Amino acid sequence: MTRSHPIRTAVATAAAAGLLSLSACGLGGGSGGGAGEAHRTGRVAGEITFRTLQLKPVYTAYVQGVIDSFERKYPDAKVKWEDVPGDGYNEKLVADARAGALPDVVNLSTDSFQLLADRGMLADVAALDGGLAKEYVPGAWEQFKLPGKGDGVYAYPWYVTPEILTYNQDLFTASGLDPDRPPTTVEQFFDCAEQIAARSGGRYAAFMADPKGRLPGDWQKMGVPLLDPAGDRFTFDTDRAVAWAERMKDLYAKGAMPKESLLKADDINQLYGSGRLVFGPGSPGFVKDIKANAPQVYAKTRVAGAVTGTLGHIGIYAQSLGIRKDTAHPDAAAEFAAWVTNGPNQVEFSRRATIYPSNARGLADPRFADRGDGKDAETLARAIGAEQLKAAALDANTPVQWTSQVGDAVTREMQRAITGEQDARTAVRKAQEEANRLLAAADKR
Repeated sequence: MTRSHPIRTAVATAAAAGLLSLSACGLGGGSGGGAGEAHRTGRVAGEITFRTLQLKPVYTAYVQGVIDSFERKYPDAKVKWEDVPGDGYNEKLVADARAGALPDVVNLSTDSFQLLADRGMLADVAALDGGLAKEYVPGAWEQFKLPGKGDGVYAYPWYVTPEILTYNQDLFTASGLDPDRPPTTVEQFFDCAEQIAARSGGRYAAFMADPKGRLPGDWQKMGVPLLDPAGDRFTFDTDRAVAWAERMKDLYAKGAMPKESLLKADDINQLYGSGRLVFGPGSPGFVKDIKANAPQVYAKTRVAGAVTGTLGHIGIYAQSLGIRKDTAHPDAAAEFAAWVTNGPNQVEFSRRATIYPSNARGLADPRFADRGDGKDAETLARAIGAEQLKAAALDANTPVQWTSQVGDAVTREMQRAITGEQDARTAVRKAQEEANRLLAAADKR
């Protein structure tokens, strides 16, 4: 997800103080003061609150239209819509949880889903509306299960964005690589990066150095087991993870990555748009941004299927709709979440924003199969992304145990390995130890 458009704004990670405040206020499980989980009554009625994340004003007409059509279908139900900015979103959720004031239906990013679902604040939508599972892309529905919770699903999949590969074909060719044969595995990607560094003479780099953007996805694609089967402990301290860290160190030393990108958040759009980076972000939305903001580089941009690794796995960036566990109007909340995420409504949303339906019938819309003349990168990106959503194993995604705190801890150790401050094996071992310490601490809350 690129940062220049509201629909693709990633929510800031939850602050440690905010997470601790949940524990301090006794919100380690349940919501709304400990009330039990709501059950369907068979009557779609009552006023519910619907919170979205930074959709106004660009998508006001679309969202209001969805609400209006729902209220026409269910005249006894009313939807109060509130839209909030991305900054401080998780902190607001924490404050609302403390006050027992979570919305009935709430827009969740990966981070905010983890924050609420792992603490028992969201309703099991498989129990409320289990028949809907078949309506969604299979991998999308499974995204919102929780370890140890069986078949429970704690949010409705909403809009998603799959990984793709974006690259500057001129720089690729100048590096002695065949633009018609882009890398398909992490190892091939690193091989390409090494050749790019050798041929570029420092004029351009292959990709960004910051490990946070690559993990845990790279490890999953390489077959590194992140967790034990029970999901109770991290287990990524393996030879493959060590090899990854060693390769990153070697590539960094050879100039395959901008040196400054290891420790600070450079603008990858700007670097790619100025012709100083071969591989861009793996997002179809990025292609649209480059088309608008750097047309000369857009003309050189190629797209392909995501680097998947030998397992054929990709990740998706997913937004979802959670339902407050103790909502007073579970029928209205469940029917509304299903309405927002149905095929026609998701297809209409995708016409206004660079997103994909998580709804299987929506994804079957002909616009997602259209490759045009086969030359326009934006059109191809949409088709390639849709193909991957239909066919790939969507399990190279961040598990709920890999919280922002765990990610930061692993990143710190990997940065030390990449700069040579410590050897790769020590870095991976220390990263796992800290990750497990954080996981154990979270379990006690």
